[in-house]
Amino acid sequence: WHPSDAIDERSVPLQLKNALEAMRDTSHPSPHKDFLNCLYHQAIRRSTQHDADEIFHIILNLSQKQMPDDAVAQEIRSLYEIKVETQVVCSECTFIHRISNSLFSLPLAICEGENTLESCINSFFKLQELVDSDKFYCDRCDEKQPSTHEVKLVSLPPILCVHLKRFRNENGFTRKLYDKVAFPENFNTAMFAAGQSENTASNCLKPDEHYSLYAVIVHIGTSMFGHYTAYINSTQDQTWCYADDTCVQKRDIKMSNPLRGDVIRLYKNLLYLGRDYPKGTAYFRERLKAAFMKNKDVTDPEKIKKLVDRGEFVIKELEALYFLRKYRAMKKRYYEPEH
Repeated sequence: WHPSDAIDERSVPLQLKNALEAMRDTSHPSPHKDFLNCLYHQAIRRSTQHDADEIFHIILNLSQKQMPDDAVAQEIRSLYEIKVETQVVCSECTFIHRISNSLFSLPLAICEGENTLESCINSFFKLQELVDSDKFYCDRCDEKQPSTHEVKLVSLPPILCVHLKRFRNENGFTRKLYDKVAFPENFNTAMFAAGQSENTASNCLKPDEHYSLYAVIVHIGTSMFGHYTAYINSTQDQTWCYADDTCVQKRDIKMSNPLRGDVIRLYKNLLYLGRDYPKGTAYFRERLKAAFMKNKDVTDPEKIKKLVDRGEFVIKELEALYFLRKYRAMKKRYYEPEH
């Protein structure tokens, strides 16, 4: 795309293009600065927590909306577009209600316990019964009827983005699931066969096509506090790099110990929670480091797992403390003091 001089500097596709070009120059001090300023003008505030998947969708939608070249806008869309079809079948008259939809990322809910990418995909396309209060309004019957709900896959994009949904809302409070999701570095499109629609495009699920894992975005922290980092596969030498803000390091993913990863994740989660500790960040950090150093020589996997479970319990206690403090602050602000 060759933008004209008339394109406004607040244009998201223009500043994204400039940022990508500036990143080629390793001596550039801040190639992303103008792009962040541009997003700021689109009401995406700095120094504010945002959901990575939500920001991805906002950038993608703005890139299409503000792109003056319709052909390029459509090409951007086709890179990520997942076409699905929702089918609701009335159990009374068997009429099939079909609704076509497009997604830019596949939203896969994870469950408590062990998860795999395949199990999450199968759960997404699983048939659901709509009964009692969930009955569906059937146009043919002209009333709510027990029905079945199912999502069917129509086509897959060249670049597949998968959103592992770790957050749950329970009684007005949001919590995060820390359960693992195992996924392969390469997988065949046949993994989606169970959710294939009868209207699936002829070139959608070719048996010899596969996806290769390129990057993983990681959320460190809890539902209240967090930080995003990323693992990126270098296509030049097929090595994995870990990007954490300005720090980028090579990582050997296959040789890493899963328990070691759990310990590191736990430490980072606790470190982030400690930022708002009543006695101060420094106080919390010193005691956190001392607790981990005390057990640094533990090698027995069972003992490590017990220590990690104890740390997860501390996280829940800290979250409860912060929720209580937040509740007291809101009560003090909005309610009259009791006499």
